[in-house]
Amino acid sequence: MIDKKILQMHFSRNAKNYDSYAKVQKKMADTLLCMLDLDSKSRLDILDVGCGTGYLTKLLLDRWPNARITAVDIAPGMIEYARDRFKENNVEFACLDIEEAELNKKYDLVISNATFQWFNDLGGTVNKLVQSLKNDGVLAFSTFGHMTFNELHFSYETARKKLKIGEEFPPSQKFCNAKEILKICSETFEGLESFEFDTVKKESLEYEYFYTVREFLDSVKKIGANNSNKERKVNTALTKEMIRVYEEMFKANGLVRATYHCIFITARKKLAANTRRLVNAVV
Repeated sequence: MIDKKILQMHFSRNAKNYDSYAKVQKKMADTLLCMLDLDSKSRLDILDVGCGTGYLTKLLLDRWPNARITAVDIAPGMIEYARDRFKENNVEFACLDIEEAELNKKYDLVISNATFQWFNDLGGTVNKLVQSLKNDGVLAFSTFGHMTFNELHFSYETARKKLKIGEEFPPSQKFCNAKEILKICSETFEGLESFEFDTVKKESLEYEYFYTVREFLDSVKKIGANNSNKERKVNTALTKEMIRVYEEMFKANGLVRATYHCIFITARKKLAANTRRLVNAVV
């Protein structure tokens, strides 16, 4: 379970560092945008969920300069930093937890980059976002999959077993695999009887390399993505052994590897065939 207060603190504290260290997240935003197929001339209503420092917000503005964009993030420090970057009057920033917020507006595009892994209720939140789409609207998001930081999790488990530590306090949250995420989405989509969805999925692995494990862990902290689990607990001996295993198993040519499993999903909301026939009959 993610502790939202700790999450807010981590990201707010590191807003100024984020763009320097979030290389994979930026690449994910670029990929996500390339997957979209929307009319570039339309005055779109867009919801940017987990906008952070506004990197994706800027990409959206460049592609659809006439769009009306609502950019939200749970971390006040991120929102403050992002607001300072934008002078356009068609971008509105709001600090809120999308899982708790009421959405009273309909959008042509609901988009989110590298944020869904922080949700405690993924299914409920997806349902809320889908409900906020206009007919023919698009939900597009990227998130991290189950192979993310597999080196870290393997090293932690190996160290825990060696030290015979029964309690489990993983060094980061658990990530869903693509099948689980698609299942959640499909169940949400199927709940809307009058609509059908065209869904596109893409996966990729990205790697970063560091001189030491400590450097890798520090880079995660520099973007605010360090452990925000309520059950987190630091065991110095366990951490030391985990780092030893990590560098022994995953170091080559003087560098340690960190894997990011990137999942991309887009879904378009369309009137179902039987509903379209009814509409045509009425017309």
